[in-house]
Amino acid sequence: MTENEPILIKAEFNPIVKTYILLYICGILLVTIVGIPLAIIWLCGVGQWYSRHYYDKLYCVLTEKHLRLRMGILFTIDKTIPLENIQDLTFYEGPVLRHLNLAMLRVETAGQAEHSGNHMKLVGVVDAHVFRATVLDQREKVKMNLTGNSEKKNEQTELLKKIAASLDKIEANLRK
Repeated sequence: MTENEPILIKAEFNPIVKTYILLYICGILLVTIVGIPLAIIWLCGVGQWYSRHYYDKLYCVLTEKHLRLRMGILFTIDKTIPLENIQDLTFYEGPVLRHLNLAMLRVETAGQAEHSGNHMKLVGVVDAHVFRATVLDQREKVKMNLTGNSEKKNEQTELLKKIAASLDKIEANLRK
């Protein structure tokens, strides 16, 4: 992706994502016995700091040919996905997300295993349905441009066939 590629749409994130992150990690800590004391520390301030900074670092833009995602504090993920590799954007609302009026968009790419952990999840995109539709529409435009070049590929194939036939004739003449 070139840095000067024009941005078609920039995803905005709902500030309630901070609360979701705080509760999500607290829930994970409470599941384990060792995590219960850590959950108290998490709720007393560390979690609020972390969720606020995590929210500030969330970034997602759609360009003409790519979807660029950036997130994380300690472990930063900066991923550029070509639109032609995106298979689908799955829209997900669980009970906690629905209660907080949030939604999750999961980016599914070509060649990705189901449980590889290599997929991207965007939580809290404002107007997630609109963002999803825009990304999928742009993906279709990119795919149409790629398949629109099939005439050029056919011309190249015909040219290669002619070259192969000429080489066969030359080879036949050399054998005489």
